[in-house]
Amino acid sequence: MACRANLSRTTPTAPRLGPELPRNALVRPVVMALPKRIIKETERLMAEPVPGISAVPHQENLRYFDVEIHGPSQSPYEGGIFKLELFLPDDYPMTAPKIRFLTKIFHPNVDKLGRICLDVLKNNWSPALQIRTILLSIQALLGAPNPDDPLAPDVAKSWKENEQAAIATAREWTRKYAVAEP
Repeated sequence: MACRANLSRTTPTAPRLGPELPRNALVRPVVMALPKRIIKETERLMAEPVPGISAVPHQENLRYFDVEIHGPSQSPYEGGIFKLELFLPDDYPMTAPKIRFLTKIFHPNVDKLGRICLDVLKNNWSPALQIRTILLSIQALLGAPNPDDPLAPDVAKSWKENEQAAIATAREWTRKYAVAEP
């Protein structure tokens, strides 16, 4: 069964101006009251970083994270630094985080829009899972592409028909899109 991405996007709404503020007033970004769970996970991510993974929350909205994942060694993605965006919905941890690749990647489980086919982001999500677990799972997926449960059928087909050529293409895309210029 092919992995199907949820095409709906969760987008936060802007705070509404109340009657106490004039319409032309300068409104600074409001730091939302965050659940303790998100605060604790964020503090742990910052205090105990995961090797090869960086996740930094936005100052304007602490539910958004800029993520960088280093390609695992001995994989076609070795040497690459992949940028992702992660968003924690209002009902997190009852629902999984929304996460996608911003860096273009040749991978059977990542589509052209950067959406990821990963069981823990879909059917196997559990509130017991944490942001760091998801990021480690994505890093592991880079080390073990699964063409049998693809989100990018064309990439999966090339992976199944000629794995060595697909790996060479993945390496080429990594050099082209995920390696910083010196």
